[in-house]
Amino acid sequence: MKDLEHLLREHPFASGLPSAALSLLVGCASNVQYEPGEYLFRTGEPADRFFILRHGEVAVEVYAAGRGRITIETAGEGDVLGWSWLVPPHRWLFDGRAITLTRAIALDGACLRAKCEANHDLGYELLKRVTHVMAERLTSARLQVLDLYGDGSGDVV
Repeated sequence: MKDLEHLLREHPFASGLPSAALSLLVGCASNVQYEPGEYLFRTGEPADRFFILRHGEVAVEVYAAGRGRITIETAGEGDVLGWSWLVPPHRWLFDGRAITLTRAIALDGACLRAKCEANHDLGYELLKRVTHVMAERLTSARLQVLDLYGDGSGDVV
């Protein structure tokens, strides 16, 4: 059985992290598993964790009155979920629901924030990586909006 440090080292999010930084992350990490239909997080609840997905799929959803749950993205193996642990007031903005059996490394948000405050090099490294994920998600959202509301020309109508 692989230990958390080994699992983190193998994940694309932690690729190239210095050993000292990786060791600090392991101190905030736990191995978690979710069954299909089980929620990893819910809108409005405290955003106290950050997920590094190792296996499975998670639907990132929003509830719309009259339409119910709408999946805005599906995350899978190799993806990371949740930057709300980093941004006050540390509340989830979406729901995250396992579609299939999902295994992940959950990083405790309060633990990470404390370690980032104490070690600014770690904080900067994590911020660069989380910002990269945020930029990818915003690009994906933009493309979805263009596809949904566009006229095929690339312009929103």
